[in-house]
Amino acid sequence: MANQQSEALVYTNGQCVGCHKCISVCPVLTANRAVEENGQNRIMVDGSQCIACGACFDACAHGARSYNDDTERFFEDLQRGEKISLLLAPAFLANYPKEYATVLGGLKKLGVNRIISISFGADITTWGYIKYITEHHFTGGISQPCPAVVGYIEKYIPELIPRLMPVHSPMMCGAIYVKKYMKVPDKLAFISPCVAKKNEIDDPNCGGYVSYNVTFDHLMRYVREHNISGPAVQDEIEYGLGSIYPMPGGLKENVYWFCGEDIFIRQIEGEKHAYEFLEDYKKRVLGKKDLPFMVDALNCAKGCIYGPGVEEEKSRSDDTLYELQKIREASKRNDKRHAFSRKLTPKQRLARFNRQFKNLDINDFIRCYSDKSRGLEIRQPDTMQLDAIFASMDKRTVMEQAMDCSACGYSTCKEMAIAIHNGCNNQNNCIQYIKSKVEEESRTARQMASEVEDKNEALRAKNDQIADLIAVVQENFDSLDISISEMSIGNNSNAEESTGISASMSEVVTFCDQLKEALEKIQELLVKLEENNEEITNVAEETNLLALNASIEAARAGESGRGFAIIAENIKKLADSSKDTASDSDSNKEQIQDAITGLLVQAGRLIEVIDGVNVRVTNLAASTEEIAASADMVSTISSDLKDKLTQLNS
Repeated sequence: MANQQSEALVYTNGQCVGCHKCISVCPVLTANRAVEENGQNRIMVDGSQCIACGACFDACAHGARSYNDDTERFFEDLQRGEKISLLLAPAFLANYPKEYATVLGGLKKLGVNRIISISFGADITTWGYIKYITEHHFTGGISQPCPAVVGYIEKYIPELIPRLMPVHSPMMCGAIYVKKYMKVPDKLAFISPCVAKKNEIDDPNCGGYVSYNVTFDHLMRYVREHNISGPAVQDEIEYGLGSIYPMPGGLKENVYWFCGEDIFIRQIEGEKHAYEFLEDYKKRVLGKKDLPFMVDALNCAKGCIYGPGVEEEKSRSDDTLYELQKIREASKRNDKRHAFSRKLTPKQRLARFNRQFKNLDINDFIRCYSDKSRGLEIRQPDTMQLDAIFASMDKRTVMEQAMDCSACGYSTCKEMAIAIHNGCNNQNNCIQYIKSKVEEESRTARQMASEVEDKNEALRAKNDQIADLIAVVQENFDSLDISISEMSIGNNSNAEESTGISASMSEVVTFCDQLKEALEKIQELLVKLEENNEEITNVAEETNLLALNASIEAARAGESGRGFAIIAENIKKLADSSKDTASDSDSNKEQIQDAITGLLVQAGRLIEVIDGVNVRVTNLAASTEEIAASADMVSTISSDLKDKLTQLNS
């Protein structure tokens, strides 16, 4: 974007702050485009729409507008040895009366060939205008020395192209004269107060006679930077009242000088006023209303002497105007032989004027114009589109749509809407739109502030509740600390008791093992007792049998065996008693055996139970240790939470 801008004739430089002053003075509604670059609002020139009127240069307090001309190329070509002659605008002498001659001398030293004042070209233009008007009855024609005016008509009011005077401007008349009549083969550079002259120079309808537009501002800046100076030099050709063309009404005064003041010449100048006049003049022409003898139209309110190509400080005083007045008075000679003599009547002056240029062919100085409006039409929104744009600007009532504050740079809200429709601007640059948004946001902010205050009030109440809860929690934490401490102490005691129980249970297991072993030994002894009882029973039976036999033998022996029979009887009783004892012992042994077997079973179950208890006690001891560790951790966390709650509450 920046490169495209700087290649245009007039462009926005880096100092733009988006203030919209340029929009307010620009005669072309679509020549400025509001854009956003790097978060900064800027007003960029649309080179295709711009007519280079220079109004934005005067309006901008930030120096944000720049322009291109041919000054650098002019000096580069001089250094390369190009043959160049100068066409000098009449305003140059008026703007630089003290530097005029030495600057021209310095340019001569650099290689400039000839120097011709365009005041002479203006005399040719005056002659051509009067001749063409009178011969073709071309009344109501619009003067065209000003390329900004010509450019505006070609681009935006093509209906007025037939009313443009078909005679070249003073610059072009001077260039044609130098080339065709003086036979100067050099390239021609125009020393110019006008930025828009570049458009005229490059226009195909102007034949390429002039190669450079060198503005006063850029020329004098270059001259001072490079100390260009030389012996005093003057321009070559004598000229007349054409020297006052740069003044507002200068052309009109020239025509009056030769035609008298009985004719009506409409004089108009000023960047915005002139173009408003042309829009109205189109209606007059198309309506076939009365027209003036001609229209003397200039873009610049103070004429070409303060054109946009002139140094800014020159416009801060009337010194240039006074200098031009001196030139004006000097042009009105006392010699009656001269066409510009003040001692002659207008009719006599015109006769001498025509004789002076009798060798010129007016056809050499006739020019054509081109309709350049294609693609540049300012699109007009229809009613529905306009309503939609106004709605986007938050302008819904007739009053809001006609507020016309001009803060956006446009004269009316409708113009702003048209600019938006053409993509040149947006609603964010409407101060009333921004104001309505600010007011809406202000209302929203106030509502939000009220809601926040309500929430703050509720929050304060909740904070009080929280403070109370924190106090309660702190008290609970105190109780928790005590409980944890007691639990920790009890848990440690349980751990110790569990460890002791585990040790005692180990002793019980050992005792049970020993008891089992003892019972098993008793069982073994009982088995041996059974064996002994069987032997006793066997012996008793055998003894009983022997006693029986002895009794039998004693009976046989009669009296002599009676004592032996008694012994045998006692032995039998003893044997029976032993047998009975053995039987009783067997019976008791069986009971003991059953009891011991029961004891062994119970002892086994007891060992299993004790083993289970021992495992549980061991697990309990381990769990108790873990509980003790967890209790310590809970105590630490509880203490930290209590400290933080204390800080929060404070």
